[in-house]
Amino acid sequence: MKTILSLEHAYVRRDGRYILTDACLEIEKGGHMAIIGPNGAGKSTLIDVIARNVYPLARDEYVNEVFGERRWIASELKKLIGVVSERNANFLDTNYTVREIVCSALFSSLGFDFHHKVGKEDWKKADEEIRRVGLENRADSPMSTLSSGEKRRAMLARTNMTNPPLLLLDEASSALDFPSRADLRNLISSYAKDRTIVMVTHELSEIIPEIDRVLLMKDSRIVMDGKKKEVLTEANLCELYGRKVFLSVNDGIYTAWC
Repeated sequence: MKTILSLEHAYVRRDGRYILTDACLEIEKGGHMAIIGPNGAGKSTLIDVIARNVYPLARDEYVNEVFGERRWIASELKKLIGVVSERNANFLDTNYTVREIVCSALFSSLGFDFHHKVGKEDWKKADEEIRRVGLENRADSPMSTLSSGEKRRAMLARTNMTNPPLLLLDEASSALDFPSRADLRNLISSYAKDRTIVMVTHELSEIIPEIDRVLLMKDSRIVMDGKKKEVLTEANLCELYGRKVFLSVNDGIYTAWC
């Protein structure tokens, strides 16, 4: 397998306290991973560091190498790392149409500017991605008129316009009902064939069967990293959340409750 991310000794501090402490992580091509942990554990911060939306303290031992390079032009890296998160959902609450939002991903922009040139093949690609997520009947609708589930699907279509080899999902299905969550899980599974997926979630049922690696975080640190079957146990979850947790598995889908 080819290493697409090598992160070593990442520390992030905000308001005088560490929100990410000594994070070390390697991600291999096709090595799908889920990150779970309590609120405030540092999960979203870790995703932001991977995507280079947040830069850790400049320590001598800090390393962040993506696709074999340590330095990137931000606009070029955005084409290689797709990010879907609740924060993006709010950002995309605009009057641009779904088609415009999806296609403008080619320019790492929200909509188009006067210097953007969009060809027939670009629109064709946008329409293909919109069909893939099942939004062809909403292609010309303003993003602001979409439901939460439709916005998530539109964001996935936008993210995949550039065929990014790395897809980061930060609570991508939050606020969705469980049928919509299942639909989104199936859609994400379809991307696992040709993407490396890293997923942050509070709902174990969102972890697609293709994910075989789970990382646990608590108090800004990575506390466990290993095979899904070995990491997702009641004993580990009880220790992680500090209370009794029950766990069940059905057809490869995990469910936890207290």
